Amino acid sequence: MNKMMTSAMVLMMMGLLAGCTSDHIMHMRDGSTVVVEGKPHLDNATKMLIYTDATGRTQAVNLDEVQGMSRLKN
Repeated sequence: MNKMMTSAMVLMMMGLLAGCTSDHIMHMRDGSTVVVEGKPHLDNATKMLIYTDATGRTQAVNLDEVQGMSRLKN
């Protein structure tokens, strides 16, 4: 019984965590857009925005090149 409850709790937590991440769209100053997996984070030392692109690669862009960001509606 304990194993079943533990398994159910783990599955429920995984579902909650999966629901928390949503993709974003970065709108660049040159007019282009970039689809970002999850939410990017700012490296304060370099002023670079670190993100994972749609293909799963980690990328970085200068914060000055980003005009804005919006959440992608799934």
